[in-house]
Amino acid sequence: MPWFVKIEKGVVDKSTFDQHVPAHVAYVKGLIERGYQAKSGYWAEFGGGMLLFRAASLDEAKAIVAADPLIKHHCVEYELHEWRVVVE
Repeated sequence: MPWFVKIEKGVVDKSTFDQHVPAHVAYVKGLIERGYQAKSGYWAEFGGGMLLFRAASLDEAKAIVAADPLIKHHCVEYELHEWRVVVE
């Protein structure tokens, strides 16, 4: 399965964003349990982060991102890219 990366930037105030973080964390843990090898984190500077995960196709990756609570609640803007690993 290819790797995908969602690079995001927060677009709401911190208190609004923080309301949806627990659901996002639970969502990512669910992805891990289902074998997507997801990893999520945020940049040291305020306002953005990244989700790295595997999916069978770009369409599946788009569906995974669309179901993320941070996306569903319009907390972030994002870019989605397929990451082609060159060296492992």
